[in-house]
Amino acid sequence: MEEIIKIENVCKTYHIGESPVRALDGVSLSIRRNEYVAIMGPSGSGKSTLMNILGCLATPDNGRYTLCGDDVGHLGDDALAAVRNGRIGFVFQSFALMPRMNALDNVALPLLYAGVPRQQRLQRAREALEKVGLGDRMDHDPSELSGGQRQRVALARALVTNPSIILADEPTGNLDSATSEEIMSLFDKVNAAGNTVILVTHSEQIASHARRVICIRDGKIESDIKQ
Repeated sequence: MEEIIKIENVCKTYHIGESPVRALDGVSLSIRRNEYVAIMGPSGSGKSTLMNILGCLATPDNGRYTLCGDDVGHLGDDALAAVRNGRIGFVFQSFALMPRMNALDNVALPLLYAGVPRQQRLQRAREALEKVGLGDRMDHDPSELSGGQRQRVALARALVTNPSIILADEPTGNLDSATSEEIMSLFDKVNAAGNTVILVTHSEQIASHARRVICIRDGKIESDIKQ
């Protein structure tokens, strides 16, 4: 299976006041196309920093990051934005929806940034919302949707650009147990359809959906287990 992500000896240090904090300390790993990976670890372990680097939201201080065969570890902001918009779909714990846009326009937003013509982007947004079971809620604003429905909109938005990779940061953190399982069943389907899925979670129940669990502690990989 094709290697889609490879990071080698990646380090990242943040400065909090006078004190440097080493969030990642020589991390190396590779992820193949269509893998389903959970990244776990306690608060402050470095897992969110790792997710930000994988998602091209941050760049490493040292080391190498290869994404789909391209060295992206030290690209500038504009180039990283183009990589994010074309190859990666994001799902966040807070949903990150635009409150004054309905579900359809929220999902279509990444296509607007990509310069896709209006009718085409609305059609693709409708199809993405149908995939997540929200075909009857396209005209609703986020305030008119439940938490689970908002996360479905966020997942549809992540899928609308047809990315290779879906990155999800605590995607069920604001949801009850039953709704969390509904959302995870959608992630299972997304992976089964061919997307690489990488999620950060504190929950062992959520991580059990993945086929590989990477545990981070003190900026290092503590374990990497296929299940």
